[in-house]
Amino acid sequence: MTALAIDNIGLLVTCEPTLGDGPLGVVRDAALVIEDGRVAAIEHAGVSADERIDAERRCVIPGFVDSHTHLVFAGDRADEFAARMAGRPYQAGGILTTVKATVEASDDELRALAAARLLEGRRAGITHVEIKSGYALTVDGEARLCALASELTDDATFLGAHVVPASYADRPDDYVALVCGPMLDAAREHVRWIDVFCERGAFDAEQSRAVLETGRDAGLGLRVHANQLGPGPGVQLAVALGAASADHCTYLTDEDIEALAGSDTVATFLPATDFATRQPYPDARRAIDAGVAVAIATNTNPGSSYTTSMAFCIALAVRDLRMTLEEALLAATAGGARALRRKDIGRLAPGCRADAVVLDAPSPAHLAYRPGVPLVRATVVGGRVIE
Repeated sequence: MTALAIDNIGLLVTCEPTLGDGPLGVVRDAALVIEDGRVAAIEHAGVSADERIDAERRCVIPGFVDSHTHLVFAGDRADEFAARMAGRPYQAGGILTTVKATVEASDDELRALAAARLLEGRRAGITHVEIKSGYALTVDGEARLCALASELTDDATFLGAHVVPASYADRPDDYVALVCGPMLDAAREHVRWIDVFCERGAFDAEQSRAVLETGRDAGLGLRVHANQLGPGPGVQLAVALGAASADHCTYLTDEDIEALAGSDTVATFLPATDFATRQPYPDARRAIDAGVAVAIATNTNPGSSYTTSMAFCIALAVRDLRMTLEEALLAATAGGARALRRKDIGRLAPGCRADAVVLDAPSPAHLAYRPGVPLVRATVVGGRVIE
């Protein structure tokens, strides 16, 4: 068994408090020993190993866990973004523009586009992603997107209930029946999760419940797009059904926060979306202080968050969501893992997958302190350095 060591680490952030100082579990003057793709041990700097990466006193953190993305799509919506910056409000219906471009693209085109975005994110420190479908809205099309997503991650999500297609505009309940029946049957073998866009302009509470309950009965975990465009039933529905995550959470009532705090459902904030849509930023401070478990994700998609930069999301979280740097970093690593109900990623602890990021900085504070600066010196996924 060959051992790899990331050695001469000035500051190692484990995101496991039992391994070091403070909530980030900080270890100084450290070496991270990796065997067979997993963390084997945390040692003092200067350890011997078959292979060695010299961190040169830099900071090393766990790889970012991006628990909400839409990586498989074609086309872009730059014109829509420009119009929004000029004053047009964001609406869910723009999704149909991406549906058209995606349906017209071949498997190989979609595969190449998604792989390029995945690599872009990895070079920016994202070592694990969740990927949703939702840009086909037909039985065969959604199955195709779920299959393509599953080639890139073991956290693929069926999102047939993304928006009601034009052909079902006057009969949305018929579309919900299609999602819950033939579409789910075709997609389920490729995915771990089911999601629904519970929002005005998309699916109401009753329709969303039908989608989620059918998915749960089929053995899938639950995720919910909730409370993005205004107060609504999404968060309460997510909690009531035991969803792993309620995502967006831009508008949270006191009752929503109380429900989240008393549950295992993670509130996943998507601050780059609020930046790109000019929506208000969610009050993460209020949620965290109430005991809500939180995550941060990029929501990479062409309409409302075309970024693969988790560092950008962390900077926004610290400045505009009123999170501390420690809270934001935990939300982007261990929090993302919790939103995916995984214990093997998001931390650098013995037994965890060896997903690590060497920062060209002495501490993780630089992720927010130096916004927009590419600080990732090296990304390691499963013990392998990404080129």
